Amino acid sequence: MLAQWSHFGFSNPSAHFGNVEGTLVYNAEDVTKSTVEVKLPLSGLNSFTAKFDEHLKSADFFDAAKFADATFKSTKVEAAGTNKLTVTGDLTIKGITKPVTLDVTVNGGGEHPMAKVPAAGFDATTTLKRSDFGVGAYAPNVSDEVKIRITTEATGEKPAA
Repeated sequence: MLAQWSHFGFSNPSAHFGNVEGTLVYNAEDVTKSTVEVKLPLSGLNSFTAKFDEHLKSADFFDAAKFADATFKSTKVEAAGTNKLTVTGDLTIKGITKPVTLDVTVNGGGEHPMAKVPAAGFDATTTLKRSDFGVGAYAPNVSDEVKIRITTEATGEKPAA
């Protein structure tokens, strides 16, 4: 997952959230039966500048010592056109839960050519307001709005023989 924001209007830095764990159930026949549940450990936050990472994890922003993870749990999945979905869910950051809508593209699916298991790829985007989650320090110099980009390739289990 990548987050991008404006810094004084001079640049658009980004940070990567790694070590993401989750469960994605994708039902291509009836997408409304699909679900997503994700845990984003803030220990996996990487802006590629160690001192800035420390600041982002401080009480000024994520307060990672007190709130180790951010979470997302879908509440509704709807078709939104060919290979498009709208995924609505609850995002929790710093103990604050707000509804978020993801615009999702289904990139493709089928048997993974190497692992020989079911696989599907997805890209998703949304825009969040930092202030909604108690991480709005330094706004408006650092934009309140943060663009989020998610890309994932999910694999399933091998079918029983």
